[in-house]
Amino acid sequence: MRSIYGVNPVIESLRSERVPREIVIAEGARDARLRELIELAHAKQVTIKHAPRSALDREAGTSHHQGVVARVAPAEYADAEVLLELITKNGGAKEPLVLLLDGIEDPRNLGAILRTAECAGVNGVFIPERRAAGLNETVSKASAGAVEHLPVARVTNLNRLIEQLKERNVWVVGTSADAAIDYTEWDWTRPAAVVLGAEGAGLHRLVRERCDALVKIPVQGKIESLNVSVAAGIILYEALRQRLLKPETQNTDGL
Repeated sequence: MRSIYGVNPVIESLRSERVPREIVIAEGARDARLRELIELAHAKQVTIKHAPRSALDREAGTSHHQGVVARVAPAEYADAEVLLELITKNGGAKEPLVLLLDGIEDPRNLGAILRTAECAGVNGVFIPERRAAGLNETVSKASAGAVEHLPVARVTNLNRLIEQLKERNVWVVGTSADAAIDYTEWDWTRPAAVVLGAEGAGLHRLVRERCDALVKIPVQGKIESLNVSVAAGIILYEALRQRLLKPETQNTDGL
């Protein structure tokens, strides 16, 4: 059993298949969205209890829980092979958009990236099993509940995954400050996997070498790079922008 906290993460948990076993609300809590949360909990027949705010502080490990803590089953990772097959096989995503994270160790960054990825329509996220942040309470809170909806799989070898994506005709595009191509110049309407590296270190050498292309986000100020979660948002929403603008193929039969 794990605890998640914050109004949005708990609401998203109630909307997902991993419904909380129990919800604890702080005595005297007045958040306006608690009414929606309570209504969802009653509809899903989830037990609601009330407790002093200090008790929620102890359980959440922080005072920034917005007066609500839920006890849910541990976060489950998707099976990497199954997720890859679901995304890329016939009947899966028409033009898959996948996210690969190469060694993101800060759980708040991971949570923020997952929140953006879910909003931008990413079909699945792959992270390394070692030397990377995993799904935990901090990630869940930072993702605003996106972890309850977006499939995340762990892999032992990111380089092997890249080769598997290529075999399935998915373009693998890494990010690098010294890339020759701006991120807006890439055609994101094609099946694509975006690869983001850790701040400072960037992509590992072998991961970088296996990418089909590298793109950069132009930086005009004195600071050389963006926070990785901000970079994720910029690139994923450029991909979404291009896809929304792409005209649907018209049926011209008989014309």
